Amino acid sequence: MSRTAATPTAAPAAPERSAGLAEMLAACVGDPARVTTDLPRRVAAAHDASPYLFTPRAVVRAASAAEVGALMAGARTAGVPLTLRSGGTSLAGQSGGDGILVDVRSHWRTAEVLDDGRRVRLQPGLTVRQANARLARHGRRLGPDPASESACTIGGLVANNSSGMRCGTRDNAYRTMESLQFVLPSGTVIDTAAPDADRELRAREPELHAGLLGLRDRVRASAGSRATVERLFSMKNTMGYGLNSFLDHTDPADILAHLMIGSEGTLGFVGEAVFRTVPVLPHTATGLLVLPGLAEATDALPALLAAGVRTAELLDAASLRVAQRSPDPVDEVRGLRVERHAALLVEFAEDDPESLKERVAAAQPVLEGLPTVTGATLVRDPRVRARLWHLRKGLYTAVAGARRPGTTALLEDIAVPMERLTRTCEGLIGLFDRHGYQDAVIFGHARDGNLHFMLTQDFDSAPEIERYARFTDAMVDLVLDAGGTLKAEHGTGRAMAPFVRRQYGDELYDVMRELKRLCDPHGVLNPGVLLEDDPTAHLRSLKSVPEVDPAVDACVECGYCEPVCPTADATTTPRQRIALRREIALATAAGDDERRRALEADYPYAAVDSCAADSLCVTACPVTIDTGAVMKRLRAERHGAAAQHAGSVTARHWAAAVRGVRLALDAAHAVPAPAVRAATGAVRRLGAGELVPEWADDIPRGGPARPEPRRPVAARAVFFAACIGSVFAADGASDGAAAAFLRLCDRAGVPVVVPEGLSGLCCGTPWQSKGYTDGHRTMAARTLQALWEASDRGRLPVVCDASSCTHGLEQLPGALPESDRARFAALRFVDSVVFTAEHLLPALPEPRRLARLALHPTCSTVHLGIDGALRTVAAAVGDEVTVPDSWGCCAFAGDRGLLHPEVTASATAAQAAEITAGTYDAYASCNRTCEMGMTRATGRPYRHVLELLDEATA
Repeated sequence: MSRTAATPTAAPAAPERSAGLAEMLAACVGDPARVTTDLPRRVAAAHDASPYLFTPRAVVRAASAAEVGALMAGARTAGVPLTLRSGGTSLAGQSGGDGILVDVRSHWRTAEVLDDGRRVRLQPGLTVRQANARLARHGRRLGPDPASESACTIGGLVANNSSGMRCGTRDNAYRTMESLQFVLPSGTVIDTAAPDADRELRAREPELHAGLLGLRDRVRASAGSRATVERLFSMKNTMGYGLNSFLDHTDPADILAHLMIGSEGTLGFVGEAVFRTVPVLPHTATGLLVLPGLAEATDALPALLAAGVRTAELLDAASLRVAQRSPDPVDEVRGLRVERHAALLVEFAEDDPESLKERVAAAQPVLEGLPTVTGATLVRDPRVRARLWHLRKGLYTAVAGARRPGTTALLEDIAVPMERLTRTCEGLIGLFDRHGYQDAVIFGHARDGNLHFMLTQDFDSAPEIERYARFTDAMVDLVLDAGGTLKAEHGTGRAMAPFVRRQYGDELYDVMRELKRLCDPHGVLNPGVLLEDDPTAHLRSLKSVPEVDPAVDACVECGYCEPVCPTADATTTPRQRIALRREIALATAAGDDERRRALEADYPYAAVDSCAADSLCVTACPVTIDTGAVMKRLRAERHGAAAQHAGSVTARHWAAAVRGVRLALDAAHAVPAPAVRAATGAVRRLGAGELVPEWADDIPRGGPARPEPRRPVAARAVFFAACIGSVFAADGASDGAAAAFLRLCDRAGVPVVVPEGLSGLCCGTPWQSKGYTDGHRTMAARTLQALWEASDRGRLPVVCDASSCTHGLEQLPGALPESDRARFAALRFVDSVVFTAEHLLPALPEPRRLARLALHPTCSTVHLGIDGALRTVAAAVGDEVTVPDSWGCCAFAGDRGLLHPEVTASATAAQAAEITAGTYDAYASCNRTCEMGMTRATGRPYRHVLELLDEATA
């Protein structure tokens, strides 16, 4: 990101009030395609992780600070509120509004690493994990480390002043922010990195500049106000505005920049932030210390912190009981009779192994002196450490996933002075019992006195809402009586906005009100968020969560799935697919046929047909929902008996079908392209739009026939050459991955079987993806039986040369009845890159190496857990192997990229831009259609990595 791109500019003038809302918004951004007022898209965008629901009147994808300024001005002129939204992981309703919803994620994902990683300039659409991926090669990371890093965006990190497990109050967003570029509701853009930023603010916004000076002096002059601010901000505290800015900074520009941190989009829009980073400490030792009770756990904290513990996570007895219900509980809680126990998950971390060894040795007397129930062992094995952390992080999954359908999972957080932590925990447990929240758990960042508690709540009846109201009032009393804060990390939002005045008192609340007036005099930005005078506002606009499908009813609408979803910027995300089904169910129950029809009309394309069905969503979902599988099932439900029968017939005659497709592709290349496009277009218009792609010049010719049978002596594996390599020819003069793999096996002296009848077999993915369940079952029975015999009843592994087909083979038994699945349980499926890394590379000649290789892992390599093997093979070919920072599923998904090229174009845009900005000697992947998708996106020839290895060792 160049500094030129971030230079503050004046926003364009807003259109006249008389223009329609959509027309006005389109004029603000200069592109009607980035504005939607369609009901389905508005409803889809409305849902977030909070218990609140507001359906916006319009959704706009802004692409620059100037456009955001114009939208703010336009909203003011039209008298419509405006809400800024990036990740939508908000737990307290910050990211929803019933006016204009401005998406500041889609076009805001640029990062620039500065000073060898010591600083980084970020836009709001990147997730914390994506930002840290760019810093990792420098051994640095962002200071804030929220547990939601995979989905929490930089915009949310700034808006909520994120912290996390390790950063405390020292390394949170407020403390590590160096400069901001922000847009005020007037349209003024200020970049505090500029040396004259304060002068610019005074010239452009004289009333605001003077008002900030007045508020600064007002807070500083009051001993009571100063004391309250110092006390509250000595803890983690995201309740209300960051009034510590008035004490920590002097110039209005600096004060305002720090007030933007944690302001939840109510003061302005942060379009860019520069952060100071912190070093990654790669050497760690972790232990779960189970203690007799909460008092013993909290009493242990001062000594542990003095001994150098970097992280100390508290788990109450209810949390430990939940952890015991895991299918494979850790040893520390397995068999433990949990009564009033509590546990601390502690971690030591240092730069190098020697420092860690010394630190742990020095802490050993402290650890041994604790009254632990199961010992105080520290472990360094990454796998064991991962299991311990899964216990902590899996609490949300366990409670949210097991909640009664139709209820909402609420995750709240508070902070209290350390000396009052035990009493507060015990008080919360008492409140849970008194108000009937038997499933509630407490956990949190004990080193900061920061507690999270989770409970499930039904908001569909007045008595339930009243119960929630009574509990909330009692919880507020408990925390404030302990001198704590009602929000430590998650932001005030709507949930705690009515209680800000009580926590801060009238004087400081009036300071906040005056700050809001100075920045947003017309009240355009996010009304009802952070400041709210109505004491019952947190009990309104609560979301109903109807049961729609057991496969998705556990969804908490957190949005963790969205960063990995390849259709997120094109159509809908997994969260939105589920939310739309819920909205359709609510409209049906209410008898609102017009709304139901409007939502249903858009659903087949926006949700079902355009879904890549790559199921990466399940890898990110905290409650393990596979929305891709659900969309496949919905496709299946649309097929009648005749279509299912046709799918089964195709499976039985697959060899002929593949041969026919190959011949058709060769014929298409022999005919003028306009004629082929006209023919395929006509067929699609006749109703074959989900079967026949519209012709494109980059569609390859038909590929070679699949390999002839082999039955060598002392075979080491069975080779299942994927049919996709036979359907589509490889790039250039290559004869494909299957032939390359066989040559590599011959060269390495590793004999493999090629089964009889291979041309008629398939991994089943084409039928599974399209919902042809009868055909999938037919092909599963044929293929598994053939591989059972070829592998000597599972003695030999089955190796496949396309990652998606390897994944498909693993899933193939699931198409069969339960009784038949067990029959093939001994079959082992291995991807060709894994087999090559483990068995061929050691026996191959030294490869001729390329200088730079661009590598595209696939969604299937993620599911298979073989990214490491893929990199190993790639590293044998290239000295420098680069996986784009913006890597994601290409969404080609077999034929989705042919049937819906707009989806693949959207999914690959960011990584294509990254690839084309560099220079590489070759481009590799491990799946033919993914290679086609990336070739189309980049204009560079992507090939299977085994083809490159074959050429390098010939």
